[in-house]
Amino acid sequence: MKLLLRWRTRAGTFYLGQSRDGRFHPIYNDESLGSYAHPWQATEDLAMNATFSVLHKDSGELLDTSALGIPEQHSEWEPIS
Repeated sequence: MKLLLRWRTRAGTFYLGQSRDGRFHPIYNDESLGSYAHPWQATEDLAMNATFSVLHKDSGELLDTSALGIPEQHSEWEPIS
């Protein structure tokens, strides 16, 4: 998985990665939260809390990603060089 973008939140850093098959994955705590054909689909679903369930990396509590200020547009995320 190649990491392309990141977004830092109070719950930790979320990433947007691309797998070898060209699919895009929102990632948190080293776990893929879904598989998408386009990067905008992955970040939009993450921003709207519409991915697989996300557990806080420290507390184990269920996170509502829509309350973390994650932008829907992948172009607003920070590129990883």
